[in-house]
Formats: sequence, structure tokens, C-alpha cells
Amino acid sequence: MRIAILSPVAWRTPPRHYGPWEQIASNIAEGLVKKGFDVTLFATEDSVTSGKLESVIEKGYEESDQDAKVAECLHISHLMENSDRFDIIHNNFDFLPVTYSKLIQTPVVTTIHGFSSQKIIPVYKKYNGHCHYVSISNADRSPELDYIATVYNGIQTELFSFTEKPSDDLLYFGRIHHDKGTAEAIEIAKKAKRRLYIAGLIQDKNYYEEKILPQIDNEQIIYIGSAGPQKRNELLGNSYALLHPINFKEPFGLSVAEAMLCGTPVIAFNKGSMPELIEDKKTGFLVSSVDEAAEAVQQVPSIKRIDCHNHVVKNFSQEKMVNDYVKVYEKLCNF
Repeated sequence: MRIAILSPVAWRTPPRHYGPWEQIASNIAEGLVKKGFDVTLFATEDSVTSGKLESVIEKGYEESDQDAKVAECLHISHLMENSDRFDIIHNNFDFLPVTYSKLIQTPVVTTIHGFSSQKIIPVYKKYNGHCHYVSISNADRSPELDYIATVYNGIQTELFSFTEKPSDDLLYFGRIHHDKGTAEAIEIAKKAKRRLYIAGLIQDKNYYEEKILPQIDNEQIIYIGSAGPQKRNELLGNSYALLHPINFKEPFGLSVAEAMLCGTPVIAFNKGSMPELIEDKKTGFLVSSVDEAAEAVQQVPSIKRIDCHNHVVKNFSQEKMVNDYVKVYEKLCNF
């Protein structure tokens, strides 16, 4: 089976720091190569893969001065004009590639990594039953769309280390934005009287300057910037608990699974996909307020860190994700 994996071109695949869609596209591609499939990754020219790489965009537009729409159009059209070389196209690039699906013969599997707005649903809806949609959680399904499967995001487990004895410090790991609850994480840490490390890129500058910066004292509340893979592993594994007080219905939450893989329990607001990722009171705590989250910090010793690790290995590994996608491909190609 010849498979084309279409990754976004905002960042390199896999990303150096931030880039969750690029990371999952990489995990899918690398996992398929391990299973012996003929895989071509369509991504930026500086991307890294053990499969074949095709690119017309030198660097991600977030890492250069390119126009985003121009880069996206050149990138997507390059794959679609070569679609007859493949048995399956796996689109990890949102809704724009879907609009090509009736112009080519190759089946297109589209993983919907989340809805940036309800306004984009009419595009997906137009291609219902033709472009095959995969959700990354049951919570992130639109009732207006038809889905072929739910496939949870999978992590390369070998890149993370299990830590039995962490520090006493809390961690916030994610983009600095109201949706992700950075300010709430600070509130929780203060109520729990614990040090909090904040790691992530600043996505909303005004939010950071108004809500976050004034509270950073480099003693109890410490901002360390964006963390690459090595630093990420160290931070996640060495943390007492990950705080994830989201203010939106998050489709998945990659850092939640990564933290648990390292053995770190997650305290999250009970929204979106969180009940699908976290086993309440076994791998973390699902709460509804800052006060409940602060109370949950005190209950962290009741969680066995090895249970967190085993939960992710069983449900959110690269191997499981790839096996689930292969079932989708085979269904469409009649292999």
C-alpha cells in the first residue's frame, strides 16, 4: 500500500518545539514505515522522516516570512497533482485539502484535529460520505458529519521516560492562551501553595502581558518559555502533577497523554476529551473549578504513577494509533 501523509506547513514535521498536528503527522508516518508500508510525507523541506519526503515549501511559515495561504496552496496542490501515485492520501491539514477530494481518484482520509470555528463545518459537510473523516476523540465529533472512525492520537513512547519519584513542583505545559487556562493554573498553584513551572509559547501576547506576566516572580511562578523534546521529557517526568484547567472543549490534549506516560497525574477541568484521556482518581482528577483543582493537588499521593504510564501505553501509543489507521485504510482500499 502506497500512502501519502499530508502534514501542515506552519512548522517543521516533526516540530522543533510547538506543532501538535505536525507531531501527529510525523508519528503516523514513522509508525507506518516501521510496519513496512511505502510512505511519502508531504511536509516542509527541512522535515525529518524515515520514509520518503516531498516538499515545495522550504520552511514553515511560522518560522519564516512566507505568506501562509500561498505556502498552503502550493503545498496542497503539489500532493493533489501527484495523487495517482498513491493508494491512500491521509490528510492532517484541516479542511482545505478536502475540497480537492472529488477531483482525484485516490481515497482521502481526513483526520479532523479540531474545529477552529463552527464556520468551517459547511466545507466538511459538503464532502460527507466522499472524504472519509476520522475524529481524534468522541467528544470532538460534529453531529453534522459522518465519521469512519475515532482514532486517538498516539505517542512515540520510547521518547519519554517514566519517573517514579518526581519533585514537589506543579507544571503547566501548553500555549499561553485563555483557552488553555494559564491564569487558572497560576491560581491553582497559589491556592495549593506549590511552585509552578509554566512552559509554552506565547500565543496571545495581550493575555500574557495582562494576566500572566504580572504574576511571574521566578520563585513560586516561573515561566521558562517553550520547551523542546528533551526539556519536555524532563519537565513532564519530574513534575508532581500537570495542571490542565482548559477553558474550551479540547479535542485531545497531547501534553495530557505525554505527562501520564511519564508517570505524572493530570488535574484537568472536565471538558471536551478529558474524560476520554484521564481515568478519574486513577490517572488524575477531573474537576470543575480552581478550588476543586487545588484540593485535588492534595490528593495526588493516592495516584500510582505506574498506572498513569500503563494507561497511556495501552490506549495512546503510536503503535495503537497506527494499527487503527491501517484498519481504516484497508477498509477503503479493500486490501
